[in-house]
Amino acid sequence: MDARGCTRRAFVARAAAGAAALLLPFPLSADGFGAPGQDDRERLAGWLRTLRAEGLADAAPLGRAVARVGELALGTPYAAGTLEQYLLDGGSPDAEPLTLHLDRFDCVTLVESALAIARTAGAGPDAGWDRFAREVERMRYRGGARRGYTSRLHYFSEWIADGERRGLLRDLGPELGAERDERPLRFMSEHRASYPALRHDDAHAAIAEHERGLGPRNLIPKDRIPRITERLQTGDVLAFGTGIAGLDVTHTGLAYQSPDGVMRVLHAPLSGGVVQVSPGTVADYVNGLRNATGILAARPLRG
Repeated sequence: MDARGCTRRAFVARAAAGAAALLLPFPLSADGFGAPGQDDRERLAGWLRTLRAEGLADAAPLGRAVARVGELALGTPYAAGTLEQYLLDGGSPDAEPLTLHLDRFDCVTLVESALAIARTAGAGPDAGWDRFAREVERMRYRGGARRGYTSRLHYFSEWIADGERRGLLRDLGPELGAERDERPLRFMSEHRASYPALRHDDAHAAIAEHERGLGPRNLIPKDRIPRITERLQTGDVLAFGTGIAGLDVTHTGLAYQSPDGVMRVLHAPLSGGVVQVSPGTVADYVNGLRNATGILAARPLRG
């Protein structure tokens, strides 16, 4: 995959260490046990104040608030593997903690955090860290229920499909002329050594079984992207399809209409090292990715 995206391991497994992650207990305690560090708490509070002060807490569409969170996160360091650190520290895949951090992101955790903060801002003036944590949890895990490593939505196309079933997203593919990508997804089970959790036979077997049930994706081919870009909205979720065998996408980010009116990509790329906005258009970005086949697109909803 292209170096400007997450690596395959960083995107699907996030297998490298991330020392500053916040690990909440399993399951998440309703009384706030395992509270965030002061820096994370202050960052969240500041971002929520900004959304509320700018009238974005209840704004429609939700993407306006999502994109504003992305702006506030610009310059935040990229970090891979934060969700896997507990495994490297000897934890069990059967008891995955809810990992949250606002001082560093990979491409997926940036998207999850931006959507979660936008929804938290609209949940009332007293909503804070606990609400943010629950918003992340219900996006990150199948059916919104955290039941260990294998319940996490590792393939981003399933992240979109699961979110759409529960009213968190709308898959834009059908209305934007997407084609069905019916290639089987087997990357994780076939690259077992890249994933710390899959050293455990039970976790490997469960992932392989789940992969066999994954359905096709709505992929907007890259040659069609210039024709549909004007129908994207700022804050839409974008995922970048790949021709790599067994894998659906290699990177994700947010559609972002910059002040000059150009639709770009706001994302946390590996090569750039920080959250940033692409210099060119969405189509330019896709055309610069190795093995790129197109995009998956989804519109965040309040859910």
